[in-house]
Amino acid sequence: MPGTTDTLTVQALGPPTAVTHRAPAREFYIDRLRTVMTVFVLLHHTAITYGAAGGWFYYEQHPSGKLPSILLTLFVATNQAYFMGFFFLLAGYFTPASLERKGYARFLGDRFLRLGLPLLAFIFVLGPLTAAMVAAHKGKGFWKVFPYLWNHVIIINGPLWFAQALLMFCLGYCAWRAVAGSPLAQSERTPSPVPSYARWLMSALIVGAVSLAIRQFVPTGKNIIGLQLGYFAPYIFLFAIGIAAWRYDWLRQLSSKNARPWIFTLMAAWPLLPISIVVSMRVFGPGKANFGGGLTWPAIFYAFWDPFVAWGLIAAWLLVARACMNKHSHFWSWLNRRAYAVYIIHPPVLVGISLLLHPWAAPALLKFAATGTLTCISTWLVADPLVRVPGIRRVV
Repeated sequence: MPGTTDTLTVQALGPPTAVTHRAPAREFYIDRLRTVMTVFVLLHHTAITYGAAGGWFYYEQHPSGKLPSILLTLFVATNQAYFMGFFFLLAGYFTPASLERKGYARFLGDRFLRLGLPLLAFIFVLGPLTAAMVAAHKGKGFWKVFPYLWNHVIIINGPLWFAQALLMFCLGYCAWRAVAGSPLAQSERTPSPVPSYARWLMSALIVGAVSLAIRQFVPTGKNIIGLQLGYFAPYIFLFAIGIAAWRYDWLRQLSSKNARPWIFTLMAAWPLLPISIVVSMRVFGPGKANFGGGLTWPAIFYAFWDPFVAWGLIAAWLLVARACMNKHSHFWSWLNRRAYAVYIIHPPVLVGISLLLHPWAAPALLKFAATGTLTCISTWLVADPLVRVPGIRRVV
């Protein structure tokens, strides 16, 4: 509603009360959650390298019906259900206060600096570099990749699709706020109870239905302007929920009473995915079931499975992190400060380590563990000097 609050399309989840107060200081656990999710991004891409289903630069093993591949695919599918949406929720949480503090021009300038420049750096440098490393490994030549990508206008945004999407979301939020939202001078928060389980259940059903509808035209795995729009229904919703969570102070108020029903829902819903994979392999054959689009039962199941698992995992992570990780720590501060740089630079580091370990004849799960661990350590060590460079540190 014009001139009320900046909760986008989620006002139905809970009306505000008349009590207002200023935003409290930033809490440590939120930064730590982003660092933990960054680690999961690295492990996610490592799993795809060694047999999980998904898109990545380099595949040492392709998806199959073997147990290691199935386990890695379950890991990747679980991550996919929630962790990028969680990033959008946390980004949305800090968006209103940042906009109100900086104003439109400075806020957008900061977003273009922090999101746009890394995106361009990946498109023109890191993405082609990673692709060239894989091409050289396959004997196709390293330097030939760069003119090929340029001549064929192939744009590789890699994991920086997140920066691209978040920049678009921020532009959309600014446009909405300027036209129909509350004035920037209204920087007060309006505490309101966390929405009931029934409202979140309705939101999961709506998000699942919207995902299914989008996937009739853009199935998962298909890119439009570098974005897999088949996954964007929960991303948009969770970004909006992050904005509402800041305005209504939901993260501070979240309790086990709020989260418990969704944790039980998660426990009931998650096992249905491995069951559905096994059943689909028997019905359609290994690798032939279409979970990403259409109106087959696997596609319908997967579209609704995503939000039911995501809401539970996000609620659980928020509770655990707030209870166990909301303390000052120099080590965590060091990790947190470098997490964004790690996210940006991890593709060439991961691919480089994977290629170095290629001659090692070891089981897929062991190589996943070894490569994932080495990648996490290496990327943070590489990111450390980057965040100390005056020009770069303003961006990452």
